[in-house]
Amino acid sequence: MISLDYKDKRPLYEQISEKLKELMAVGGFMENSRLPSVRALAVDLSINPNTIQRAYAELERQGYIYSIKGKGNFVAETKVLQYLKSEELKERFSKLVEEAIRLGMSDDEIMGYIERTLSERRAMQ
Repeated sequence: MISLDYKDKRPLYEQISEKLKELMAVGGFMENSRLPSVRALAVDLSINPNTIQRAYAELERQGYIYSIKGKGNFVAETKVLQYLKSEELKERFSKLVEEAIRLGMSDDEIMGYIERTLSERRAMQ
């Protein structure tokens, strides 16, 4: 389910929250389904439960999950997840465009790459 990369420079809680977001996005966890308990996931990953708690707190702060006292943590509604993920992608895309401009790419080069990528994507479907 989740594998950690100890060579990754990101903290473990960030890796866990990113993996959980990915799983939610692809249907690994359905809307309103219960996530593994902090203790169970900590045992599975052989890490401190505080790390899992921090990952869950970050996901809750971002709106990906919600908690019910005494019941656990649950996946937010699909529409909310889709909205959050699309906003996250827009932000990443903007940063990539800014970086491309800083590297000297022209608007035409950037648009050409986007058009080629979309064209290749359509051809694969």
